[in-house]
Amino acid sequence: MRALSVTELNNQIKSIVESHFEIVLVEGEVSKVVYHSSGHLYFTLKDENSSINCAMWRSNLSKLKFRLNEGDKVYVYGALSVYIPRGEYKIIASSIEPSGIGAFQLAFERLKKELEELGYFKEELKKPLPKFPKKIAIVTSATGAALQDMLRIASKRWRLTKFYLFNALVQGEGAAEDIALKIKLADSYVFNDGSKFDLIIIGRGGGSKEDLWPFNERVVADAIFNAKTPVISAVGHEIDYLISDFVADKRAATPSNAMEIALPDENEILLMLDELKNSFYLKTSHILQKKEKSLLHLFELFKANSPLNKLELKLKEIEVIKNQFNSLYLNKLQNALNEINTLKNRFNVLSPINKINNYQKEIEFLKQTFKNRVNEILYSKENELNNIKKAYETLNPKNREKKGFVELIKENKRIDLDELNVGDDVILQNSEKKALANIRKIY
Repeated sequence: MRALSVTELNNQIKSIVESHFEIVLVEGEVSKVVYHSSGHLYFTLKDENSSINCAMWRSNLSKLKFRLNEGDKVYVYGALSVYIPRGEYKIIASSIEPSGIGAFQLAFERLKKELEELGYFKEELKKPLPKFPKKIAIVTSATGAALQDMLRIASKRWRLTKFYLFNALVQGEGAAEDIALKIKLADSYVFNDGSKFDLIIIGRGGGSKEDLWPFNERVVADAIFNAKTPVISAVGHEIDYLISDFVADKRAATPSNAMEIALPDENEILLMLDELKNSFYLKTSHILQKKEKSLLHLFELFKANSPLNKLELKLKEIEVIKNQFNSLYLNKLQNALNEINTLKNRFNVLSPINKINNYQKEIEFLKQTFKNRVNEILYSKENELNNIKKAYETLNPKNREKKGFVELIKENKRIDLDELNVGDDVILQNSEKKALANIRKIY
């Protein structure tokens, strides 16, 4: 819980007290009366057990018909007010009347008590007023100033509401019954589109107790209490309290005040809309900025954790390592290669490499010459072989068998005729047969 400052607490108390005790009627004994040089009246109102400070401003004091004295018993009409710097509350009196109850007052008190016991005044039974009423029924006199006052205030505050007059007697004989009848008619009235009145205002201007008495009658109280439509009672002046005020869903101090209660203020609505628009713009901008930051943060996280980004980082690391390698090792390698090339050049000058190269060329020439010569010899020998093959084919005994040729086999070896001796045993054979023969004579 957040701690309140003293001023904040007093401001909250002021708001609660002044909104709940807009009008009070208090009876008590007067003491500590001070008529201040400023024209204001200050006094204390007390009973047997407690007291409360009161003040009457100069504007209302001028209307007071008697001078207030110590010990006077009076009725004080007014409202509670809190003085924030000292945290004090007092009654700001709008009127003061001597204590004492007449016939009208006695009837008023008795009816008020009866209706209160029946629950006519219970706050939980009071109907809420519409914030933006479209159709309002006004129960009052068509010729009274109250009607014009209400329409004048309405034209300044809110021009979207339509008003319908239910002309009624507001004083004299039969007025209470007429007012009750018009309340019932307004409450039950149905338009062509099926809609009904959003609000009923009953009222009239100020007057004597006798003039205002119809609004203190039971028949009017019953009509208000039984109405399904919310009712505002706006009878007389601010100091006038009637039975209709207690029974109605809302009391207005005057007919003009009834319009101030019933209708929204066009200028306030426009200001509120401007404030809402600005607030909406600021909140929307703030939300968009916040979401944009979140989106950018998520995008950065995505970038930081995406495979492509990781690959890019690794490539950069590789590039760095590569550059380091180039700077540390490739330079050394290049220097070494340069040294090797230098040594190589020196070696080429001092070694027999050039001669070897020449010999290599000669060897290559000889190799090619040898290869060509070998090919020639092979070609020649191949021809000779072919000729021998032909000769063999010609001399092959298998090919001669048809002409009477056989092979001579001696001691399991093939022999020529020159190798024969008289008396040798030989085998004569061809591919098909063998024959044993003895050499008897050689020519």
